[in-house]
Amino acid sequence: MKPSQSPVLFQQNTIRRHWDEARELWYFSIVGVVQILTDSTVPRRYWSNLKIRLQMEGSQVYEKIVQLKMPAADGKFYWVKCTRKSYGYGISRT
Repeated sequence: MKPSQSPVLFQQNTIRRHWDEARELWYFSIVGVVQILTDSTVPRRYWSNLKIRLQMEGSQVYEKIVQLKMPAADGKFYWVKCTRKSYGYGISRT
C-alpha cells in the first residue's frame, strides 16, 4: 500500500485517506468520517440518509465529494466517496 493511501487511526477507528500530490490535499473516506463523528453503528446507512437529505435541501456540500479507488480491509481496491478535510467538517455539521 502506498503511503499516500495509508489509513489513519483516530479514536480506535480507521479512516481511509488519499494524498493528492497535484493539489496537495488529503481526501478522507466519508463513511469513515461519519462513523467517528456520529458514533453510528451503521455509518453507511447514516451516510445514505444524510446524502438524500443534503440533495433535497440543495446543499453544496454534496457537490464537493469525489470518488477515489481506495484499498479495503480485504486488500482489494473499491470506489469510495471522499471529501477534503474542510468539507468533511461541513458534512458533520448537517
